[in-house]
Amino acid sequence: MDSNFWAGKKVLITGGFGFLGSRVVNILTSFQNKPQLILFHKKDFDLRNESQVKRLFQYNKGIDIVIHMAGDVGGIGYNRAYPGDICFNNLMMNTLVMEYSRRYGVKKFVGIGSVCSYPKFAPVPFMEENLWDGYPEETNAPYGLAKKMMLVQGQAYRKQFGFNAIHLLMINLYGPGDNFDPENSHVIAGLVMKFCEARINNYNSVTVWGTGRASREFLYVDDAARAIVLATERYDEPEPVNIGSGKEILVRDLVNLIADLTDFKGEIIWDTTKPDGQPRRCLDVSKAELKFGFKAKTSLREGIKKMVSSYMKERKKIWKK
Repeated sequence: MDSNFWAGKKVLITGGFGFLGSRVVNILTSFQNKPQLILFHKKDFDLRNESQVKRLFQYNKGIDIVIHMAGDVGGIGYNRAYPGDICFNNLMMNTLVMEYSRRYGVKKFVGIGSVCSYPKFAPVPFMEENLWDGYPEETNAPYGLAKKMMLVQGQAYRKQFGFNAIHLLMINLYGPGDNFDPENSHVIAGLVMKFCEARINNYNSVTVWGTGRASREFLYVDDAARAIVLATERYDEPEPVNIGSGKEILVRDLVNLIADLTDFKGEIIWDTTKPDGQPRRCLDVSKAELKFGFKAKTSLREGIKKMVSSYMKERKKIWKK
């Protein structure tokens, strides 16, 4: 990473106080040549509302770079319960933030896309060229297609206006500080919470969704933040780039790993009435390494161990109150 690249630049980060955004902010504020960061809470500017997006850019003129990470996102249960909200909220945020970035002369727009944009039955590992080969997995489609339209918008703006927009297809993230809300957490956070609570409360069993036969790939959140910074510095092309670890794991093996790391000895019950989601997920990550030198550093075992330790520490703080 090159701190000289950021020297004197004005950088707007949407979602900058979030799980991933806060990690990007940590990296940028660690540089000797720090950029000027613009951060805000969603209560201050609703990115679904055009007048408020316009006000955001009017108040912060001269922005050089926008890193757009804000989104309405959750796990399978959340996706099934709120597909309309997810579709509308993400379409509006992505469209308006990019449009006003263009109108106000932003020099580079970094859009954070999603693996959910890939077809349900894309060949594994997913290659960027397969992105348009079919419809996404049904529970992910409203979110994935909203993200996909941000890619299309960026490519259209590049062609018509010379607007420098890049698009990063992010795999599922995990790490300390993740969202542990049972209603909308992602798979690792949801499982860590379940198994930690089972261990704390001496439960005899833990129930998990699906059959365990689906596969997933995960990326530690600090690695993801590093990828975003590297891509911002070094990548300026219209085609999307996969961001992941390139390591596939069966959900059954993931559950057993988390049970082991939480020292849970009880029974694991598979609720097969609940969906597995997309059958397989694993990215071809060679383009990210080739184009801007990104390669994941944190192993899944190491990352989940840190996550479990962090969760247990937070629970101890609650007990003391």
